[in-house]
Amino acid sequence: MTLPTTAPDPPCDVSNLGNLPLPPIVSPHPLAAVRARRKRSEGDLDNGSVTVLGIEGSANKCAVGVLRYVPPRGEKESKSHPTQGGTYETLSNPRKTFVSRPGEGFLPRETASHHRAHVVALCRSALHEAGITDPKNSIDAVCFTKGPGMGAPLTSCALVARTLSKLWEVPLVGVNHCVAHIEMGRVATGAADPVVLYVSGGNTQVIAFSDGRYQIFGETIDLAVGNALDRFARVVGLSNDPSPGYNIEIEARKEGAKYIELPYVVKGMDVSFSGILTNVQNLARTKLVKGEVTISDLCFSLQETIFAMLVEVTERAMAHCGQNEVLIVGGVGCNKRLQEMMELMVGQRGGKLCAMDHRYCVDNGAMIAQAGILALQHGVTMKFEDSWCTQRYRTDAVDIVWRPPTVWKHT
Repeated sequence: MTLPTTAPDPPCDVSNLGNLPLPPIVSPHPLAAVRARRKRSEGDLDNGSVTVLGIEGSANKCAVGVLRYVPPRGEKESKSHPTQGGTYETLSNPRKTFVSRPGEGFLPRETASHHRAHVVALCRSALHEAGITDPKNSIDAVCFTKGPGMGAPLTSCALVARTLSKLWEVPLVGVNHCVAHIEMGRVATGAADPVVLYVSGGNTQVIAFSDGRYQIFGETIDLAVGNALDRFARVVGLSNDPSPGYNIEIEARKEGAKYIELPYVVKGMDVSFSGILTNVQNLARTKLVKGEVTISDLCFSLQETIFAMLVEVTERAMAHCGQNEVLIVGGVGCNKRLQEMMELMVGQRGGKLCAMDHRYCVDNGAMIAQAGILALQHGVTMKFEDSWCTQRYRTDAVDIVWRPPTVWKHT
């Protein structure tokens, strides 16, 4: 029986992303020692490609991805000049989701137990689908989510990453979860230098690249947008399978759903969702039980209000930075209504929306591999003593060494 592929997309050419050229792999580059060991053991297997395995486990998704870089056709690696361009291909990208009972969220201990039960099998599945039978001589590095996220699930997956790194004698690369979403989006959509709206269960940020880092221009001052949607779904009894946000989206699409005015809270470049959540929860406990409103009314109104706030602050960031592209990443980013509203705004400005579906918006292993391989190719790895996990790891705390450190100009 042939199992369905988890990585159906063709290789992505990154020649137009504007990343820095890849430095030659010579000592002290971390890949130089890996290639030297393999040449001694099996002859010259080096064709310039790089293959990494990425492990994600920051929330309720446990995922493993295998990703490969291939240099431009006809270009041979040289010890004297860097490599420009090439392709990245996701070879496999399986994941398992911990689904809690309706009305409940996912707790760290239960989520970590779920990840421990599935992560090894996911690694085997990812390697099998990628056609890798000898990972010690095929995988060049192991990448894992260092943070941000939930402590127990993070450490459960990091332990496996450290073990495989030692077992296969390859470098270990710790990845910022937020940066991984962005880099997966850039490669998958071809967005070279977009304003990024990062919306998920744990994060809500408007981001633009400047001076070597992803700078945060605006963010939530309380709840993340995905968390607000999840908590509302619990109150009205929507299922957590496949996700509360998806089930809210389905309800909001139903014919006859009416808009109910809710608090609209934008403070400069920041947004606030706690007051909106309290208001709509009160409506659910009063008017909904009396039959004065429907679940569809509340879902539709909540989406329209929250997404309008996000579109507003994103447009302001576009104007401030002089950008004409918007990239939406994170689990909430695959919401079709959010994409429609954002595309309308971007189109009125003569710009382009870059969006993805659940395969790459929702947490996955390939995105960890993508950010990890970019860092690895530019000489960044992690010592074992530094491979601890952190629940708080800001997007703007990471040096983006693979992009030119340009500074935006106000227009």
